[in-house]
Amino acid sequence: MSAALPMSDPTSPDLPETTAADEPTRVPLRLEDWLTVVSMALLALITFANVLVRYFTDQSFAWTEEFSVFLLIVMTLVGASAAVARNRHIRIEFLADGGTPQRRHRLALLGALAMALLFFVIAVLSVRMVWDHYIYEEISPGLGLPQWWYSIWLPVLSLAIGLRAVGRFHRLRRAGVQA
Repeated sequence: MSAALPMSDPTSPDLPETTAADEPTRVPLRLEDWLTVVSMALLALITFANVLVRYFTDQSFAWTEEFSVFLLIVMTLVGASAAVARNRHIRIEFLADGGTPQRRHRLALLGALAMALLFFVIAVLSVRMVWDHYIYEEISPGLGLPQWWYSIWLPVLSLAIGLRAVGRFHRLRRAGVQA
C-alpha cells in the first residue's frame, strides 16, 4: 500500500484519522517545512503590500514580481524535497501500487534512484547556468541585482532533492519488502 492518502471521499472509513508520523531522517524535515512557511509568508506579505500600494497610489512596486517568482520557485523546490522525503511525490498509483509486494518494492527503489539521478543532473547542469550568470555579469530586469543571486538556488535545492531521494532509497532498501 502506498504511503500517499487516496483521493477519495474524505468521510470514507478507509482514510486514517491522522496522518502518519514522518520517517526519521538525518536532516529533519522541519527544515523544509519552515522554509516553505517562510517563503509563503514572504510571498503573501509582498503581494499584499503591492496591492495596498496600487490601491492607494495607482503605482506598484517594480521589484515584487521579481521576488515573487523567486519565492515561488524556492517554495516549489523546497516542497518537492519534503515530498520526496515523505514519499508523497507524484507517481502513477495504478502502476506503483499494483502487483506483489516485491514488485512494489522494486518500483519504489527504481523510482527513488531515477529521481535522485534526475535532480543530480539538474543540479550539475544548472551550475553551468549560474556560472554563466556570474561570468557575464547578468543582472535582473527589475532591480538590477546580479542574476546569479537568484539562480544559485536551483542547483542547491536540486542537490537537496537528490539527496532526499538517496535517503529514501536507503530507507527503502533497509526496510526490505513489506507485505
